[in-house]
Amino acid sequence: MSDRKKLIVSHAPFLHCGSKISTRSYHIMIAALPAVLHGFYLYGIPAVGVVALSISSAIIWEYLINRLTGKPTTIGDGNAALIGMMLAMLFPATTPWWAVITGTFVAMVVGKHIYGGIGGNPFNPALIGIAILTLSWKNIFNIDYALLNYDFGFQAAYPLAALKHGGPAAVDSFNLFSLFIGQQTGSIGSAFGLALLFGGIYLIIMGFIRWEIPVSFLAGLLITSLLFHLSDSARFAGPVFHLLTGNTLLGAFFLATEDSSSPVNFVPMLIYGAGAGVMIILIRNIGGHVDGAVFAILLMNLANPLLDKIRPKALGKVGSHA
Repeated sequence: MSDRKKLIVSHAPFLHCGSKISTRSYHIMIAALPAVLHGFYLYGIPAVGVVALSISSAIIWEYLINRLTGKPTTIGDGNAALIGMMLAMLFPATTPWWAVITGTFVAMVVGKHIYGGIGGNPFNPALIGIAILTLSWKNIFNIDYALLNYDFGFQAAYPLAALKHGGPAAVDSFNLFSLFIGQQTGSIGSAFGLALLFGGIYLIIMGFIRWEIPVSFLAGLLITSLLFHLSDSARFAGPVFHLLTGNTLLGAFFLATEDSSSPVNFVPMLIYGAGAGVMIILIRNIGGHVDGAVFAILLMNLANPLLDKIRPKALGKVGSHA
């Protein structure tokens, strides 16, 4: 009998660079960790409980969905833990346990697995989770109302809520540098702008996110807020205030850059990021929501497939038919 080896045929890719989903997931979590730890310092044990429950329940939902659908278990790639962490960073520290579990269920099932799992989701799963919760139980996710009983030792009003109700005159009571170093109220992971900035720069340097989206995101937000401020400074706050408050920096570096829901080409990334930044200011200044980052990014997620059709022309020219 012949001892010749059989020809083994496999599909592309034939060469792998060695990068893994888990590597990216864990690096993003490490980059976000200082902002989360600041949330623990600011809000105490309730924040620890919310983050722990969000991450663990997201992993459990992932495991159960894998079992129900007969797919290989994917909790080891870190994506479920990352979604749980991003969602927890958007929660107030007082979020009840049932809302956390509901949010992770929505994020994992409606935001991710209904589209076939990782890589197929057109929207950021964490944003889907927080958006549905916010629309369903508005008071629970009202930062001013949720953190009413906390004693912070500094100006405790939610900056964007103060702007909405009191205008730029109320903004004067906030020190911009204090806002930057985390002396402000907000969701668990959004208050410490300095940590989010360094975390985002780390991800860009390490190659886990592209610079085009965060830079165009922040440019769109700063330019739009500046135009509003110049048009009516008695009604609209300046660009630096908008940069340092709410979910701006969290959105620019950690939410808008989610792989599946953001463009991959250069020009689409610039349009996508700038569009999200512009939409945030439009929602904050003339819309019905105090922050607007969640809905602005989701709207640009929706536009992503159209934006990615903008591609550079191929090199060369079409030859004549033989």
